[in-house]
Amino acid sequence: MKPIVQISLDLIDLDEALDTAAMALRAGVDWLEAGTPFILAEGLHGVLALREAFPNIPIVADLKTMDGGYLEAEMMARAGATHVVVMARAHEETIKCVVKAGRDFGVKVMGDNLGCPDMVGAAARLEDLGCDYIVHHIGYDERRGIAAQGKRMPSPLDQLREVVQAVKIPVQAVGGLSLEQAIQCPAYGAPLVVLGAPLTIDADAFKTADGDLEKSLRLICEKIHAYE
Repeated sequence: MKPIVQISLDLIDLDEALDTAAMALRAGVDWLEAGTPFILAEGLHGVLALREAFPNIPIVADLKTMDGGYLEAEMMARAGATHVVVMARAHEETIKCVVKAGRDFGVKVMGDNLGCPDMVGAAARLEDLGCDYIVHHIGYDERRGIAAQGKRMPSPLDQLREVVQAVKIPVQAVGGLSLEQAIQCPAYGAPLVVLGAPLTIDADAFKTADGDLEKSLRLICEKIHAYE
C-alpha cells in the first residue's frame, strides 16, 4: 500500500475546520479526519459540511465507538464518512455491529487499540473481527499523565513493528509523534500517516497551530509520499 497522509481536524469551530481542510488538501494531504473534538462540537452537521465541501475526499469519522455500534456507523456513513473508528475495548458485539454496518453502507472500519493492556493482541483481535485498518494509539491523557510523573512518555513507535507483524491489514500510528517520527512510519510498515495534534494543531486550545502550516504540510507530504 502506498503511503497515505491523513490530517486530523481536532478543531471545534466548523469554519476553521473547513479552512484547515482546504489548506491541507492543497498541500497534498490525502484523507481528512473529523476528529473527536470536531464531532462532539459539530456532530453529523460537521461531517455533512466536510462532505459537501470536499465531495471526492475520504473522510474518517473518529467516533471512538464503544456502544450502539451499528447506529453510529450508519449515521456517519449517511452523512458522508468513508471510514469510522471503533474501540478495541468495546464489547465484541459492538465491534461486530460496526463491521456489519460498514459492509451494509460501504464504509471501512478502523479498529483502535487505545488503552488496551495487550496492544498487539488487541490489534490481532480487531482484524479477526473484521476491521479493515488498525489504529495503534497511545492516548493524549495517558501520555501527559505519565510525563507529569517524570517518566518517559510512551510512544506508539514502541510496539509499532510488533503490531504491523501481527496483522495483515494496514496500520496507522497515533499519539504524540514528532514530525520526524510521523514521516518514519512507513518505514515501520505503517503506511497510513496521521498528522494532527501536536504536529499541526494546538492540542490545548484545539485550534490550528501558528506559522506557515501549508508550507510545512507540503514538505511533510512530499517526504511521506516519496517513500517506497
